[in-house]
Amino acid sequence: MNVVVIGANGQIGRHLVNQLQANEQHEVTAMVRKEEQQKELEANGVNAVLADLEGSISDLEDALKGADAVVFTAGSGGHTGPDKTLLIDLDGAVKSIAAAKNAKVNRFVMVSAFQAHNRDSWADSPIKPYMVAKHFADEALIHSGLDYTIVRPGGLQNESGTGKVQASENLERGSIPREDVAAVIVEALAAENTYQKGFDLIAGEDAVSDAVRKI
Repeated sequence: MNVVVIGANGQIGRHLVNQLQANEQHEVTAMVRKEEQQKELEANGVNAVLADLEGSISDLEDALKGADAVVFTAGSGGHTGPDKTLLIDLDGAVKSIAAAKNAKVNRFVMVSAFQAHNRDSWADSPIKPYMVAKHFADEALIHSGLDYTIVRPGGLQNESGTGKVQASENLERGSIPREDVAAVIVEALAAENTYQKGFDLIAGEDAVSDAVRKI
């Protein structure tokens, strides 16, 4: 697969680009919004395209042309307010879904948030605007007609990945290294049993390939 990673300069995105670059079954294109990011990636041998999630759908569509799959792992970040959450995590995701459809890219993997599908779990959350954005971005993908997979990781850690995870539609809260989230995405890309499904993801006892196979 030729995979476009939206949010390639993010913390999960960087792991994902590196893992896809090293994977003989896939080719990767990193989508970033700054020229210096593009130049840095290209200097490291990574194909990169410029596009802005606050730009037009047609600009995003141009960035996705020729791709077989899209992974949306962009986010406004914890240092921004609800306005950027609305523009990036919700509208940026929805525009990316529309762009994928227009570009006839049928495979779409969304990096969401733990239990984003379960309103009761974040009714009193201090990051409720973020959870709302993720919830409705996921809903847009579910109803898009694309071959989607929604990955809902728990608390994200910067520790090295262990290659051991737990994945299921509903899990008790836990944490997971970002490197392992990326590994699950790589494994899930071509795993048709993950199509039209969403799942929570935390550290566990299953090898990544086994966890994905059980979805």
